[in-house]
Amino acid sequence: MKNFLDDNFLLQTETARTLFHEYAKQMPIIDYHCHLPPDQIAEDKSFENLAQIWLYGDHYKWRAMRTNGINEAYCTGDKSDYEKYEQWAATVPYTMRNPLYHWTHLELQRYFGVNEVLNPSTAKDIYEKCTALLQTPEYSVRGLLNKMNVKVVCTTDDPLDSLEYHQKIKEDGVEVKVLPTFRPDKAMAVENVANFVAYVGKLEAVVGRSLSTLGEYLGALKERHDFFAEMGGKLSDHGLEQIYAEDYTEDEIAAIFLKIKGGSELTLEEQLKFKSAMLIHFAIWDWEKGWTQQFHLGALRNNNLRAMRELGPDTGWDSIGDFDQGKALSKFLGKLDENNQLAKTILYNLNPRDNELMATMIGNFNDGSVAGKIQFGSGWWFLDQKDGMEKQINALSNLGLLSRFVGMLTDSRSFLSFPRHEYFRRILCNILGNDVENGELPNDIPWIGKMVQDICYNNAKEYFGF
Repeated sequence: MKNFLDDNFLLQTETARTLFHEYAKQMPIIDYHCHLPPDQIAEDKSFENLAQIWLYGDHYKWRAMRTNGINEAYCTGDKSDYEKYEQWAATVPYTMRNPLYHWTHLELQRYFGVNEVLNPSTAKDIYEKCTALLQTPEYSVRGLLNKMNVKVVCTTDDPLDSLEYHQKIKEDGVEVKVLPTFRPDKAMAVENVANFVAYVGKLEAVVGRSLSTLGEYLGALKERHDFFAEMGGKLSDHGLEQIYAEDYTEDEIAAIFLKIKGGSELTLEEQLKFKSAMLIHFAIWDWEKGWTQQFHLGALRNNNLRAMRELGPDTGWDSIGDFDQGKALSKFLGKLDENNQLAKTILYNLNPRDNELMATMIGNFNDGSVAGKIQFGSGWWFLDQKDGMEKQINALSNLGLLSRFVGMLTDSRSFLSFPRHEYFRRILCNILGNDVENGELPNDIPWIGKMVQDICYNNAKEYFGF
């Protein structure tokens, strides 16, 4: 019987162990999509205790605690940090076979050298040890990034963002490269008239002029896109239920903009046309700059309306959605490709039923101009766990080129989340190691080891141009 979370965790064969320990383990990390707060990196924030760095904003943990019967006061409420941590520690034993159980203990081991299993009897000692370490200079946020050998972090930023903290990070000569990502979801969210009009008003304040027409609005957003490029940005990102690809004319979109700017509600058809047009404009700007566009597709957000009213978005009330993805995605990518304006693209899928759909869709638009130009992104959100990663890797392997995959990312708001890269690497090495020992791949360790290192780091470095 193996010990829990030992050196060979998840590595079932000798070949898998060789691939991980000799090839994957030492590779640096490029975290090309996350939600880390750049202000905390700029300020080199230190956290007061384990609860603050571990539980603040972590809706994965909150969902588990609620399911375990823990009152909301211990999740997003006004209980003390230690009281919240106590309830998380009490919940951890009940998370067995949920990825939280693995992540929790990987984070305790890799950052703090804690090998004990977290439960109510060990909670106090673990809290005190980790909290004491968090007071030392090596455990500031920059220290934590260096500890995990992180070379590049791409944050997720609204077009209105001043990027002042990215500028400060650059001026301070921080070793880790921290770059912005253009995330214009709010700039096309016309389903809520008041919110959209308010957003246009904020954009007007940023650019310092009135935006009365569609052309002026697009011009202002393009300025922001240009500014992100000046600040080192190389990626955009969109979090959508599905791609929008309605037919439209520019005159129609101009009229729709005037209608909503005047405070009038749009029909569903008008909403879809406006969103479709905006996606095309954003995509062309990305192509012009040689950027990579990312599409996170399939989340059904804010299902619990009562909780949404009381707590707001991103507090743990989202799920996998069952949206049709294929036809609109094909039409959108095809329109850009037809005009030779298709940027490098990563498609992230949230519904596992669509894995093979995504894995075959990317092959429709890989044109030989760039290795792996259109990517099937790593297991996302509810799928960034062992089963989800294996299914994504297998679908990509069967229907595309795993060797050209740009690998893992954290998609996290936590500075303790980087062991997820190790988790992915162990799973990848285990799959390949099993194939070798089953005679399904040749015992060519130097070549397969290079493939592992490419997926862990080299492919992303070359693909994004970091």
